[in-house]
Amino acid sequence: MVEVIPKHIKDVWDRWNIRGVIILSLTLQAILICFSPLRKRTPRRLLILLVWSSYLLADWSANFAVGLISKNQGKDLKPDDPPQDKKLMALWAPFLLLHLGGPDKITAFALEDNALWFRHVFGLVFQAIAGVYVVLMSLPNSLWVIIVLVFISGTIKYMERTAALYSASLDKFRDSIIEAPDPGPNYAKLMEEYKAKKEARLPITIILIDEPDKEHRAKKLEHPSLASKNREELTHLEIAQYAYKFFNTFKGLVVNLIFSLRERDESLEVFENLKSPEEALRIIEIELGFLYDALFTKIAVLHSVSGTVSRIVASGTLAAAFIIFHKKPKKDIQFHGADVVVTYTLFAVGIALDFISILLFLFSDWTCAVLSSLKDDPDEPVTLKDRFFDWLLSLRLLRWKTQECHNKGWVKCSGGDDKCSTVHKHDVLTTRFFLRRWCGSINVFNFIAYAKKAEVKRIHDARGSFRRYSWKTISFPFEKLSFIIQKVFGYIVKVINGVHMWISHKVNELSRIYPLARHTIYPLYFEFLSRIPHFIKYVWDVLNEFFDISDTLDTVHKTLFVHEEPMTKQLWEFIFNELKYKSKYGDNPENAERISFARGEWTLRENLPVNADREKLVRYVTNFDYDQSLLMWHIATELCYQQHEEETIPESYDEKCKHYSNREFSKIISDYMMYLLILQPSLMSEVAGIGKIRFRDTLAEADKFFERRHIEDKRSVKIATENILNVNSETDSMSVKGDRSKSVLFDASRLAKDLTEMEKTHKKDKWEILSKVWVELLCYAACHCDATSHVEQLSRGAELINFVWLLMAHFGLTDQFQINTGDARAKLIIGK
Repeated sequence: MVEVIPKHIKDVWDRWNIRGVIILSLTLQAILICFSPLRKRTPRRLLILLVWSSYLLADWSANFAVGLISKNQGKDLKPDDPPQDKKLMALWAPFLLLHLGGPDKITAFALEDNALWFRHVFGLVFQAIAGVYVVLMSLPNSLWVIIVLVFISGTIKYMERTAALYSASLDKFRDSIIEAPDPGPNYAKLMEEYKAKKEARLPITIILIDEPDKEHRAKKLEHPSLASKNREELTHLEIAQYAYKFFNTFKGLVVNLIFSLRERDESLEVFENLKSPEEALRIIEIELGFLYDALFTKIAVLHSVSGTVSRIVASGTLAAAFIIFHKKPKKDIQFHGADVVVTYTLFAVGIALDFISILLFLFSDWTCAVLSSLKDDPDEPVTLKDRFFDWLLSLRLLRWKTQECHNKGWVKCSGGDDKCSTVHKHDVLTTRFFLRRWCGSINVFNFIAYAKKAEVKRIHDARGSFRRYSWKTISFPFEKLSFIIQKVFGYIVKVINGVHMWISHKVNELSRIYPLARHTIYPLYFEFLSRIPHFIKYVWDVLNEFFDISDTLDTVHKTLFVHEEPMTKQLWEFIFNELKYKSKYGDNPENAERISFARGEWTLRENLPVNADREKLVRYVTNFDYDQSLLMWHIATELCYQQHEEETIPESYDEKCKHYSNREFSKIISDYMMYLLILQPSLMSEVAGIGKIRFRDTLAEADKFFERRHIEDKRSVKIATENILNVNSETDSMSVKGDRSKSVLFDASRLAKDLTEMEKTHKKDKWEILSKVWVELLCYAACHCDATSHVEQLSRGAELINFVWLLMAHFGLTDQFQINTGDARAKLIIGK
């Protein structure tokens, strides 16, 4: 009989399988504890893939190792095996239970994993049974005390993970937030008293009296540290304390709860009185970090009293087990040397990882916020503990670096024909990677650059020289290879079609001349040979539809044209001030909903005079679906952006800076929204519509247009935009082409021309209008994105849209606030 696997390989596997799988399980634990905290700081696919594969393999390897040990315990010893190896392997089973407990920094890879908490309960039971079976099979065993200690530690770790999954499952998460039932005033008792007084013919009336805390809400909500307009900035600790306070308030956003007037006023009062928008950014980034920790890690469980006690017990029993094992005499004689080394490795790495987890636990934002509280009196002396926490949090302070914008140019000044420089500086976020709380950058994707396969210069670049040159080195071959493959594939198709036409002509010619050829060559070619390319295409179409190959390749190709723009302080200040301004109009449910649902029309109607030109621009928003409007305004923004040499800008330095900043804000948000629409469908699922179809149709029309203008090989966005704007687009494209194609290319051209005309007619800076319209489009997407999609994105580096979503909630600009006049109590008044 032929052996598929050679005997010597089987022997090696039988001897080393348990040891190998044990080391694999330990390695996966080390990978998870080192790399899982990094996934909320970067969206890099390689890191996400590493964490995802390790997360899946960790449970598999531990379960597999337990099965191998259980099987090994029932086998007879081989002659060359030391007599007590099985007894030492019995110690490894509870270690695997410890591994199944997982690191503190990752209990769930995705939100769906939290719903599997009941499966983990069963896993705990059966793994415990398997561990007990292994120990019983090894009795009598001199290591039983050590085994029991490790078993206790492993069981506690597994229970911590199960409790974290249970509390983070959306149903239980919602139940933990919902307050106790409030039956309200005793209506029956009140009416009985009213009836009795009426029967006694006493003059009595029922009046409603507002509760005292509602009457004086504004006074009570005002925090002393925010009261003075000349106050100093919030301390690092106060930032974390406010973040924790608002996390407990707004975590109900995840499960779509409705918030009260009081909760809105508390948040609004704080955010309106912040010293700077940067403080809001710091509060929100910590708040989003708390949300991530609550749903993807053990942190929330460990910061409870029972969680802290369980962690002390788990770590203590593991350390005690190691000490007892280390002091056990004659280990090298009783057990196999390799097994002793493996056991020491399990203890050493386990204790080291436990120590790292404790350090991360002690020095986390949670610890600083939970173990301190906001002071009612700002003059109250600061304790030593608070000073330490404040210093600890200062290490993760946002770091900004002033940088010139890379897109430099010359424009005409309004004072004459001379040209002036448009070089300006912005503060870019440069917090070091291991000190970040989120990725700190904005991914952007430009339609016209992608259509022309053109390289787009970054507006800002916070990367070091090594990262810049490394990215160029990595991306250049892929970009060239993609371009070459497209050209070669197109050339091959043309050659095949040409050869087919030539052969068909020759076969037809021979068939007309020679009857033999008509009965042999003609059917052979047309019935068999000519159908081979069609058969290959059919097979490809079947495989493509089943495995979604084209979409995958298309997505990979698009990612080559995505680059990161660092967050700038000025961009955040602009978004913050826009929402702060709009919050003043959101004092009732109707206005708040109207503002949060605006897609640009609110800005256009507020900033432009009432006339036909204003309504012409408003129609580009109200008469189109969101995804159609988004693509149209994106292309129009790029068309305007590339024509900056024709712009006329103000003479004053301040107005010039404002003009240039608005231009850059429009460009960045526009490209960011296109990135979300095309490459982040989960975040835009509620508003995307047929965005991908519109994108493809518009891309197809652009390719056809560039080919007709003979500029298909010119990889220049500037040339492409000039040619698009040169087309006469006075007539609506739908009235010419119909609605079969979903392309918006020349609708965008009309919009760009209307914006330029508006600027000339009304002397309004179109970039100020565009930047505000883009903020509205961003806010509309943020408040219409499903809350679970926002939370999922936190595990992939977070996005600007997540910050805008939470900032809108803080300003009360969502439809989840029940804004009413507050509570009141009924009272019987007896007249004299």
